[in-house]
Amino acid sequence: MSMRRAPAIATFVAAAAIIIVAAQTPGWLAGRRDAAPAEVVPSRVQDPWLWQATVGQHPVGPASMLFFTANTRYFESTGVVVGRDGGYRLLPISLAEAPGLLSPDGQWYLRPGTGSLVDLRTGDERRTHRPYLNPLAWSPDGRLVLASKINDDQVITYGPDNQQLNDPSKPDDLLTFDPQAGTERVLPVGTFASHTSAAWSPDGSLLAVVGPPDPAAEIAERGRLVVADPAGGGVRWQVDLGEQRTLAGRGAWSPDGRRIALLAYDGCATLRCADTAEMLRRSWRIEFLDAATGKPVGDALPVPGSAVELVAWQNGDPVVERQSPEADHEKQRTVLAAISARGPERVLLTAPSGVSDLEVPGDLLNRAAFGGPEPRPSPFAAAPWLYAALAVPLVFVALALVRRQRRRTSQ
Repeated sequence: MSMRRAPAIATFVAAAAIIIVAAQTPGWLAGRRDAAPAEVVPSRVQDPWLWQATVGQHPVGPASMLFFTANTRYFESTGVVVGRDGGYRLLPISLAEAPGLLSPDGQWYLRPGTGSLVDLRTGDERRTHRPYLNPLAWSPDGRLVLASKINDDQVITYGPDNQQLNDPSKPDDLLTFDPQAGTERVLPVGTFASHTSAAWSPDGSLLAVVGPPDPAAEIAERGRLVVADPAGGGVRWQVDLGEQRTLAGRGAWSPDGRRIALLAYDGCATLRCADTAEMLRRSWRIEFLDAATGKPVGDALPVPGSAVELVAWQNGDPVVERQSPEADHEKQRTVLAAISARGPERVLLTAPSGVSDLEVPGDLLNRAAFGGPEPRPSPFAAAPWLYAALAVPLVFVALALVRRQRRRTSQ
């Protein structure tokens, strides 16, 4: 073999081998960093590469956050996990599947309705509990999940005169379940047609839950807030919120346990909005109730844009997920911002246009660990099929060079 040809052939073979190994080796050429994981929420996230690997292909470890966007190769809503080492991985979801919940330690992702848990450390997914539950919130210690169970009949039956014989609408159950053991327990929180949101108190001893108390209220979108003792102490107090106020979210309970936050708006109620533009003209604010009595307390705080959920607190100020008021979802900007009575909001995290449903693990939220570096998705954190697609042509080129050289030497 010519000495000139040997290095070229060796280069092609080595490149193909490196690509094949990289496709099969988690972490290597996959955007993993040698530095210790950052226990902090990034200040900004970006869209992933179209060829980004999934959690199942190259696990990224515990999450620092999770967001959902259609700006992926799936061209529909897809989860994007940002690991604490800064790596980006895709978390595909089924068509019409709602966004799920991150565990407080960021290690588990709970798929709603499927009964499945995804281990972000290994990429494995397994069925651990009953399907068709609507998860609302993890308990502060990460042991239990608060969920709503739909009890409605699946079929309406009719008599010979076409008269409806049954009422398919039944009150839903509020329950806690252990996502590892699969055990569950129904909670005594009163009667609800359905449950829309809930929040645990900081010490996990109480919970606040909101939902319409009956089918008529469900149609009119009128909610009732109940504070109850999940250990069996029953309802502490309840208050009707109407149709323009609701529980602020999973982080609604203040860190000292003395206040519960509500999200309220002025403007058209959902069923009476003429169009999306009128809905976006609502003005939002945060109101507060005394957690011991349910009575209003303190002054309201105005929220710029459209408020989605209160997720945490920073130095006594509520941290809200909010969206910019564009009617086109692909142009909307989602941020986490601290709302203060002492001055303008402080933007803590910014996401690309078209992003929705920001999820941050509870351990980072409890410490208000915001202000981390801006991780960038690595183009090398690719799905194995991309490496294979690059390796195959190199292998064929190398083989062609070998055959050509053999023919020349045999002549």
